[in-house]
Amino acid sequence: MKTHSILTALTVSILVPALSPAQNNVPKPKAEDYQFTTVKENPVTSIKNQYRSGTCWCFSALSFLESEVIKGKSLKDTTLYPDFSEMFIVRNAYYDRAVKYVRLNGKLNMAAGSDFGDVLDVVRSYGLMSQQAYTGMNYGYELPVQAELDAVLKGYVDAVVKNPNRKLTPVWPKGFSGILDAYLGEVPETFSDGGKTYTATGYRDAMGINPDDYVNITSYTHHPFYSTFAIEVEDNWRWTPAYNLPLDEFMTIIDNAIDNGYTVLWGGDVSEPGFTRDGLAILVDTEAKPTSGSDQERWVGKVEDRPVEAAKTKLKELEVSQESRQVMFDEKTSTDDHGMHLYGTAKDQDGTRYYLIKNSWGATGHYKGVWYMSENFVKAKTLNFVVNKNAIPKDIRKKLGLK
Repeated sequence: MKTHSILTALTVSILVPALSPAQNNVPKPKAEDYQFTTVKENPVTSIKNQYRSGTCWCFSALSFLESEVIKGKSLKDTTLYPDFSEMFIVRNAYYDRAVKYVRLNGKLNMAAGSDFGDVLDVVRSYGLMSQQAYTGMNYGYELPVQAELDAVLKGYVDAVVKNPNRKLTPVWPKGFSGILDAYLGEVPETFSDGGKTYTATGYRDAMGINPDDYVNITSYTHHPFYSTFAIEVEDNWRWTPAYNLPLDEFMTIIDNAIDNGYTVLWGGDVSEPGFTRDGLAILVDTEAKPTSGSDQERWVGKVEDRPVEAAKTKLKELEVSQESRQVMFDEKTSTDDHGMHLYGTAKDQDGTRYYLIKNSWGATGHYKGVWYMSENFVKAKTLNFVVNKNAIPKDIRKKLGLK
């Protein structure tokens, strides 16, 4: 099997239970108690808002690819930064999943959540479009509101899977595409950008994006290190594998990427109480599950849902080891929640290291759409990440057989 283009990422779009009274009494970190100094910050495009859709996997992945274009083309003028269409990717990903769902007689997760490998496979097969060329907002909203669409698509493919004629017609995929056209709009065959006309695949190539340049990394002990495996979460519906590395090399790749001007596509658990609406991700020693609503409310809750006063000082964090990380995964206290874009490093007033994380919940929180994620949080709660293969140190690339 060729493994040089593997990437999985992982966001689930299930509803989770509200905080228990005991969990609500856990002190939460407060942004005002932390003073951050940026150490390294690589270029990213503007903050977007996935709003009421489970499409963080797409928003974060395209943000990552936009930064790849900025670096690859050495763009200094922010007006030249690309703005890729999320819904072009979502539309094609939904179609591909429907085909596989029917082939597997419904024995596949058919929901809004997906993985980074999904995005790269769509880019490989269908290309890219600019946001201006295809907004995917054909149903009367300014921001994505997709619960109805998701329900309609699921109902349609479930009806097909029942196969009432005992023989599937060749037109059911056309009907599925018709639903997507109605909600998201028909995809144009060509579009203009910067005074030039492109097809979607031509635009991808003009942007310098090669999906085979990207590598997915994880770190768990239930599979051998330096091998590959498909991370066992339901949103990894394409079954794309990841390289499995020891935790120290896992973290080394992230730091090497940032230090050399690359960014990192991050997938992991945000159900911790230390992941706050204020823009902090601190590894506090308690499990908590927030309420549901918008995607942001699903993971950090509404203000009225989290009434406990925040800590008046920095909270002590858990220490992380390879073993503790594995226990969290096995016990499902580290879960497949959310995808974001890691693009820099910082330190707080005590010298503790953090990573700069671009979220897709709009300009929200204390840092207007940016989260400060502690090094311990990254070690413990990262399910997987994706990087350009050139961001991996040469000695680790050699161990993985990457050229």
